[in-house]
Amino acid sequence: MNKIDLKSLSLGEIECFVLDMGEKKFRAKQIFKSLHQQLATDIDEIKGISAKFKQSLSERFRVEALKVVERYDSKLDGTRKYLFRLSDGNVVESVFMKYRHGNSVCLSTQVGCRMGCVFCASTKSGLERNLTPGEILEQFYAIKRDTGENIGSLVLMGSGEPLDNYENVTAFMELLHDVEGQNLSYRSMTLSTCGIAPKIRELADSGKPINLAISLHNPFQDERAIIMPIARSYSLEEIVDSCKYYIEATGRRVTFEYTLIEGENDGLEYAAKLAGLLRGINCHINLIPLNPISEYSKSKSKSDAVISFKNALERKGLVATIRRELGSDINAACGQLRNNYIDGEV
Repeated sequence: MNKIDLKSLSLGEIECFVLDMGEKKFRAKQIFKSLHQQLATDIDEIKGISAKFKQSLSERFRVEALKVVERYDSKLDGTRKYLFRLSDGNVVESVFMKYRHGNSVCLSTQVGCRMGCVFCASTKSGLERNLTPGEILEQFYAIKRDTGENIGSLVLMGSGEPLDNYENVTAFMELLHDVEGQNLSYRSMTLSTCGIAPKIRELADSGKPINLAISLHNPFQDERAIIMPIARSYSLEEIVDSCKYYIEATGRRVTFEYTLIEGENDGLEYAAKLAGLLRGINCHINLIPLNPISEYSKSKSKSDAVISFKNALERKGLVATIRRELGSDINAACGQLRNNYIDGEV
């Protein structure tokens, strides 16, 4: 019998199971708090319940706990990159980042990815499977246990397309937001998507005012479709319209991520086209020099080209910043650690 992961269950779901097992309803809150406040990694670590009840729980349930396969520590800025092993033997990556305003983590939402973006290492082996709410959550908890530090925000920018795993990702956010758990504000969560327009609208209607980031990378539809196959399903116009809907529904500003690739999308004509596409939208543009991977031969833009691109956007009245590079001494593109592990190089 496949046991149910307690970490993936809401407090209400645990209450139903507890009552069905003949226990008092308040036991569910004890279980939930042990998992999500005290970060228990095993049923035996759950506080306040009897050994007999723990045994009964163990017969039907399990607690997801990730194992650290590799950890890389930056000597420059405190960034830590993790490769975690899941209970089925698959591996995923996560990153701990230190900022002046507090600590943040970058989490994966899938094992691999099926979106096929040519410059992303995560998608090179395709999609293995979705992560459960508990597996996404456990990345956050495992990093918190390992560092011993508070984590004030998160970005879903690791391996996988979050909106391709919509139900599990939104359940994860609800668990992390729960007042009986970490009580992390939705406004401290950022979801990055390559642009699944219908799911952006669904997210807008969900009542979760999270930060939305769109991986745009090219303002010309035909060129974007070459580097990002999702563009063949959802046009730039559809994506921008869904973002306008999101802004209206949530009151949140949207971020557009733009990876600058030398000679490919970093010319001033691209900046002008991008400015026209986003004119009048409450947004911020995050410029990202390409993080090279072995499977993609292009190079990141020169620093003067990056600055010229930024200045061109600002002259058009747009807000643009250049992403700060963290952990440059342990640099590894998202997905590269997992690929190296699969290839036997880790």
